[in-house]
Amino acid sequence: MGDKRKVVLVGAGMVGMSMAYSLVNRGGINELVLIDINKEKTIGEAMDLAHGVPFAPGKIEIKAGEYEDCEDADIVVITAGVPQKQGGETRLELAKTNTKIMKDITENIVKSGFNGVFVVASNPVDLMSHVVQKVSGFPKSKVIGSGTLLDTARLRYIISQKLNISSKNIHAYVMGEHGDSSFVPWSQAFAGCKGLVEMYKEHGKKVEELEDVHQEVINAAYEIIEKKKATYYGIGIALSRLITAILDDENTILTVSTLQEGEYGQSGMYIGVPAIINNGGVKEILKLNLNKQEQAKFDKSAKLLKQIMDEEIYPLLTE
Repeated sequence: MGDKRKVVLVGAGMVGMSMAYSLVNRGGINELVLIDINKEKTIGEAMDLAHGVPFAPGKIEIKAGEYEDCEDADIVVITAGVPQKQGGETRLELAKTNTKIMKDITENIVKSGFNGVFVVASNPVDLMSHVVQKVSGFPKSKVIGSGTLLDTARLRYIISQKLNISSKNIHAYVMGEHGDSSFVPWSQAFAGCKGLVEMYKEHGKKVEELEDVHQEVINAAYEIIEKKKATYYGIGIALSRLITAILDDENTILTVSTLQEGEYGQSGMYIGVPAIINNGGVKEILKLNLNKQEQAKFDKSAKLLKQIMDEEIYPLLTE
């Protein structure tokens, strides 16, 4: 990766612009280019953000652009696509519509000569990340889905509230699909260096309540959509964190969607797992020691995604 620290955002909707706003406030990038089918809106968004640059941590160039601007970018973030509808529509139900959109976007980006890292946040993110990887032909390390990054943040926040412990000291992961078949490997969940299951018992709480916490995580997006039509701040902040980890070559552990090649006994699908992230993208998938029940949940989620990819998505890519 070069030293331009240039990020291109494809999709200037609420998710994309929440990420852009967070990036400007976080600092650490030199150039931000916005691309969207609605060109007038994109110009307005770039102007609005740019007017805040005098108060940003560092100098940054912000502009509306075209796919040609991807050529020398370090990272291209894709948030474009049809949003999840109010009323309980699942992310997987979005798959067919967004596959066609994602295929067209990816082809245009690759045509520019782009050779950096793709970050995908369009839903259903596991499937759309796989589409980008297939269409682009990029190695799996350079196509990263936001996966269960936000789910994990929600999990840590909820647990921190229940135990009155800083969320920064909660080390727990949501794995699997970014959706209803996700799960939490509680055997690998800690507050500091102490197991959460043990801590829950010491606080006089029932261990079964941990699954209620996971259900809160699953229901969070549906509840937010019901109340305010869409979710965007949380994922925007999460995406800016992922971008920083890549640009700064952090070798930090984040739960992202990446292609499985047998690491957890499954292959051929993108799915959320903890992974080491640096300037090459996914350096390594972190292999946790799941117990039998947790492995069964992972297998179920993986098989669901693989079935949809094989039966519904691949045929669309060959049309």
